[in-house]
Amino acid sequence: MKPKNVGVIGAGAWGSGLAQAIARGGHKVQIWAREQDVVDAINKEHENTRYLPGYPLSENLTASTDIQEVANNKEYLILASPSLYIASTAKQIIDVPSIKNGETVIGVLTKGFVSSDNGPRLILETLEDVLPECYKHSLVYIAGPSHAEEVAMGKLTGLIAASEHALNSIKFRELLRVPGLMVYSSLDVVGVQICAAAKNVIAVVYGALDAVSEHSDVFGDNAESLLLAAGLNEIQQIGFAMGATHAETFTSIAGVGDLDVTCRSKYGRNRRFGQDIIKTDILDRFNNLDDLIARIGEIGYLSEGAVACKFVHEIAQKNNLKLTICDGLYRILNKEIKPMDFLQELLMQGQIAN
Repeated sequence: MKPKNVGVIGAGAWGSGLAQAIARGGHKVQIWAREQDVVDAINKEHENTRYLPGYPLSENLTASTDIQEVANNKEYLILASPSLYIASTAKQIIDVPSIKNGETVIGVLTKGFVSSDNGPRLILETLEDVLPECYKHSLVYIAGPSHAEEVAMGKLTGLIAASEHALNSIKFRELLRVPGLMVYSSLDVVGVQICAAAKNVIAVVYGALDAVSEHSDVFGDNAESLLLAAGLNEIQQIGFAMGATHAETFTSIAGVGDLDVTCRSKYGRNRRFGQDIIKTDILDRFNNLDDLIARIGEIGYLSEGAVACKFVHEIAQKNNLKLTICDGLYRILNKEIKPMDFLQELLMQGQIAN
């Protein structure tokens, strides 16, 4: 493939990891970061020392704090800002000429939901209301079991490029045809987004159970697999309630694949947050879930599952869904039940469904 000019908006771990994979494939990549120290480290040391420390970056990858410079005149643009900031970030690029004219193909990595007056909204739905009209039904959502660290190293990773615009999905498949990546297309844009967001909620509970299992005569690998399977069932319920179109989405790498790696991997921040709930009593400093979300930066790393948990709770109430695991995490984070009490209730009293 002829080398392309690619922009990445967001220099967190996942944005940086995928940017590195694309740059390793011979493309010219420019990444945007808010922080000058991140930009300087990438440009001078070829390493994102803040968000992806210890992983060398290609000389094909450069960085800038000028978001419009990064977005302009790119053949491909990838949005990788956290869900809390994705709308405000996108608003900063809508007047960029190549975006305004629809010349750039846009992909999205952001996981989670966005708050609105009508309840939680999906990421692409939100972006379509912000970006120029020409991007409606043409954005590409990229997800799958893909920890940034392994992607940066070039370890084999499978991804889904989901879009209502089949040609744009194919274009991103071609762009991402680089060493270490295998990319597949999907038309189930809603289902893939739900899998990417809701699996983080399950992973927090999984991490808590994993921490308990280290010193338990009751909980072990079998209980963790039970939780994972039941969690996948809850994700599928949410997906169909929100408009997912393909059952196989949930048994693909977008569903069970991403859920498995998020729950089990040592790199998982949501798993880590769940472990910290048990091991360090990290929730003690927060009053409730709203307080946690407002001060989430104090954790020291971003748990998207903690944020998504509130939105999943709203979706479940609106659609009369029984989501035992997701609801349990909501009650834990909102200080309505103690973590150990919930785990006992969940797995010892037959409350878990599959």
